[in-house]
Amino acid sequence: MVPVLAARNDLPRNRLLAALSRDDRALLLPHLKPVALALLKDIERPNRRIDTVYFMESGIASVVALQADETRVEVGLIGREGMSGIAVVLGGNQSPHSTYIQVAGEGQRMPANELRKAMMASESLRGLLLKFVQVFMVQTAHTAIANARSHIDQRLARWILMAHDRTGDTTLPLTHEFLALMLGVRRPGVTEALQSLKRLKLIKTGRNQILVLDRKGIERAAGDSYGVPEKEYQRLIS
Repeated sequence: MVPVLAARNDLPRNRLLAALSRDDRALLLPHLKPVALALLKDIERPNRRIDTVYFMESGIASVVALQADETRVEVGLIGREGMSGIAVVLGGNQSPHSTYIQVAGEGQRMPANELRKAMMASESLRGLLLKFVQVFMVQTAHTAIANARSHIDQRLARWILMAHDRTGDTTLPLTHEFLALMLGVRRPGVTEALQSLKRLKLIKTGRNQILVLDRKGIERAAGDSYGVPEKEYQRLIS
């Protein structure tokens, strides 16, 4: 059973909701409903109208770009720091990307139309959500840079850090299939990258999971591929 927020005045577990002013949060709270976010649950389907937006409280949603030949590449992550519905915040109603739950968790959902009304009623609410859009755009840009310029070991280290940031858990439930999607490589490449980090005693691996042993060491392994979107979030929102 998904817990309801204990009191309307308590800070929500979602960091974006927690960053809102009391008045702006009051615009959203009547429309927020707790929801369980099961593994592989679709949040947004490509080129379909977005009727609901989700503020994550735990777990991870993946934003995946699709090509005509069925090629899929992850372009972004959303966790407790943010929300789905980027297109809605920008004034649209759909996206060519797919967004679905990759690590099961919980969240708060609300109708997209109610979010639009609240944004029209409050310039400060609209401004904060647009700042999150900026952070997300920076994240997708740096994902593209990492995919183009960074070695697979660095890209894996970066993703582990991003997942750890969003779950706060040292045990990350991740399959080889998803890691291959995230890194844009075949499964043998995933295995090789995992073994590389294991040899450095940065992680352990089990059945469909990664155990973070040395966060600082993983940051060193990720190098410049990690950190810029995180700093942008701190600058704009936290």
